Amino acid sequence: MEQLLQYLWKYRLYRATDLQTTQGESLEIIDTGIQNRDAGPDFFNAKIKINGTVWAGSVEIHEKASDWFLHGHDSDKAYDNVILHVVQTEDTLVYRSNHDLIPQWEIIVPSTILRNIEWLLSHDGDIPCFERLPEIDTLYQTEWLDRLLCERLERKTADIYKWLNLYKQDWNEAFYILLCRNFGFSVNSDIFERLARSLPLRYIQKQRGSESQIEALFFGQAGMLEESHQEFHHYYRLLQQEYQFLQKKFGLHPLESHLFRRLRVRPNSSPYIKLAQLAAVWFRHDMLFSAIMNAGNLREIKEYLRAETSVFWDTHYNFYESSPCQKKILGEKSLNILLINTVAPMMFAYGKYYHLPEYTDRAMKVLERLPPEENNIIYRFRAAGITARNAGDTQALIQLKRNYCETKKCLLCQFGFRLLKR
Repeated sequence: MEQLLQYLWKYRLYRATDLQTTQGESLEIIDTGIQNRDAGPDFFNAKIKINGTVWAGSVEIHEKASDWFLHGHDSDKAYDNVILHVVQTEDTLVYRSNHDLIPQWEIIVPSTILRNIEWLLSHDGDIPCFERLPEIDTLYQTEWLDRLLCERLERKTADIYKWLNLYKQDWNEAFYILLCRNFGFSVNSDIFERLARSLPLRYIQKQRGSESQIEALFFGQAGMLEESHQEFHHYYRLLQQEYQFLQKKFGLHPLESHLFRRLRVRPNSSPYIKLAQLAAVWFRHDMLFSAIMNAGNLREIKEYLRAETSVFWDTHYNFYESSPCQKKILGEKSLNILLINTVAPMMFAYGKYYHLPEYTDRAMKVLERLPPEENNIIYRFRAAGITARNAGDTQALIQLKRNYCETKKCLLCQFGFRLLKR
């Protein structure tokens, strides 16, 4: 209840005329202040007027007035600047540490808001307000989606900064790890990240002159060159020999191949093909991060990532059997996913880190120019009447679903806020 009262105070969801303190003094709320998430009063820098006198200071909010003593605020000097104690029920008077009386106001929760909150928080659906989303004006939908997109990019930026700290601010290494992770395309993303972290980019760059050696590093480090059957293709045996040499040279410890998921994965999305494509990208562009950051348009960025695999993979989906000839080049949908999850977040993080707004703006434009993603979350919101215009909107809806709907943070969601006010 206390969180709800803070919410009502912050967003002024109460009757704002003819207010009086519990002592019968006239009360006008000029500014509700800034919410404090740390220790101390709930709101700083509030401004109120009591009997014509303006007061500036902090506001504390409790369900019952006696909670003031229960929490020990009466002896805590951090609460001496509280100018108003907002409560649902005044069951006692409250004082500062110097025994001065603190004005109190009983906030009345409107019945309509109580009904709406109960409806939102008790709803069992995956999107609590699914049935009422069409009630929200398109303008508010757009504003909230824009903010959610920034939230999502900020969250991804925090992950990139962790890698930067781990690798001594090496942007090339951070980009390499993120790109490798996203080449796993969800089903294998975690193990592809582990692979990248076990195989430093500098080892790949040192073998830049040999495509087979770069492939050997990726497949060997993935534990896919462990078998020794003579009937295997000679290219497999070549990669095996190359990796044995490179493993000793760099002191590598391969992962276990069974960690890479192969079941119910389409041939073109198998870990073999994705590793071959990844090797092809790094064989052709050892300074890929710089090239992409300096690219003039989306088409140029896609060309950097659309590298052809070695000839062996034209007729194979794995090392064990041949297949009809087909070039294994990343399709348009896969390229869009890499731009959404790798390129745009790296641009945004780079711009934030060096205070270069042109890069954060470019990141947003990349997402605005890419078509909307297709997944179950987007289908669900579409059924509720929210249609994504581009990849920026779909990223925002993913943020909304995972960080608000699934965690029942309806009081922090702007859609929930709009519905509460109705």
